[in-house]
Amino acid sequence: MPSRSSPLYASAASPAYESYTPSSSSSSSSEKIIYGGTSSTYGQPHRAWVDPKSLANYGDASQIQGNVSHYVKQLILNTFIAYGAGDEHCFGHSVAKAVKFVDISAHESHEKHGRMESTTIAEIVISKSMLNGAGMLHGGCLAFLIDNCCSTPLVALGLIQNINGVGVTQSMNIMFHSPAPLGSSLRIISTSIAMGGRIMSARCEVINKKTGSVVASAYLNKMQPTISKL
Repeated sequence: MPSRSSPLYASAASPAYESYTPSSSSSSSSEKIIYGGTSSTYGQPHRAWVDPKSLANYGDASQIQGNVSHYVKQLILNTFIAYGAGDEHCFGHSVAKAVKFVDISAHESHEKHGRMESTTIAEIVISKSMLNGAGMLHGGCLAFLIDNCCSTPLVALGLIQNINGVGVTQSMNIMFHSPAPLGSSLRIISTSIAMGGRIMSARCEVINKKTGSVVASAYLNKMQPTISKL
């Protein structure tokens, strides 16, 4: 577990780390592995199928609040677009592009005896293309948003702990609480729960900013895939 002096974790008590930039060694091949992971057969590190540090920059992370470094915030944006949105021909591309991250933070959990937790907060305004026939946010669109947004605190926590937090969704349990009509502004709050060698989990709440009502809540399990099976 990294200390608060880690350059990837910039708390209010260590503002000097807010300007952290990756060193020249960041492009080395050693960073394209699942950090801390080992192959069950050979005991050697195996390659990550998505490496946040290898992706092109997308968007401007300077407006995102939170106590992690600008570098981590930028990698979250890069991963969300490259992995979650894809190009303009991919499913849900326009929906993912409408998501705006407003806060990415991490802290040591007292209840978890100092283990790190990461939380990301994203916002989106519901457009007509996101609606069902009844004029409300489509459940499938909401599931897409939760799947991608709830993955981001795991990516952030992985960067902080020097492991790979990008995985494939294994299971997702969503409870729909209330409808959200056209024009609603939603706040998607996602928090890491646990991160193991291959299995990791996070939780999420989607809240209507105007009314305060909970639109949906969810639990998400992800796992590191075996590259040979992809």
